[in-house]
Amino acid sequence: MTIIESEIKREKIFPSGLTLDICMGDITRIKCDVIVNAANEHLAHGGGVAAAIVKRGGQIIQMESRDWVAEHGLVGHDQPAYTTSGDLPCKFVIHAVGPRWGEGNEDAKLAKTIHSSLRLANKLEAKSISFPAISTGIFGFPVERAAKIILEEINSIGLQNPDISINKIILVLYDKDTVNAFVKSFDTIFKESK
Repeated sequence: MTIIESEIKREKIFPSGLTLDICMGDITRIKCDVIVNAANEHLAHGGGVAAAIVKRGGQIIQMESRDWVAEHGLVGHDQPAYTTSGDLPCKFVIHAVGPRWGEGNEDAKLAKTIHSSLRLANKLEAKSISFPAISTGIFGFPVERAAKIILEEINSIGLQNPDISINKIILVLYDKDTVNAFVKSFDTIFKESK
């Protein structure tokens, strides 16, 4: 699935040329260099976005994830992993571990998850990256709060890092309630930053 203009709910173009889009859709069908998987620290892709990625991309993603953990250890908020993409329409899958609601210091951990994923995508020389609403599913992070943190982190990177390889960030959200929460935060954050 290539995003078409009618699916984009909001768009922001930063002075560096970096574009941020919010859309509703299925992240496993987005054509871009990197998609981000909302993973757990063991990279056991059994539910939510992770299960959908393995189902569409193939078991090679789960096999490479097991190999990663065996070689590097558990994945953390500040150290995401990456694998090839199997049958997905992207080059790499970054496996990012967001915080579970109630574990403590969740806001800072979520910001770190977004930042470290973008840093890894830059290292992989990605031009485009798609994120789901990390931690808002089975990890229980409140959607409105996550939207604000994710968008603020992207805004900070968009304004302060003009030399990153990434020129497009796409937030691919699966349902209307999540889209509405992100659009509301987008309108607040980017109205204030004008």
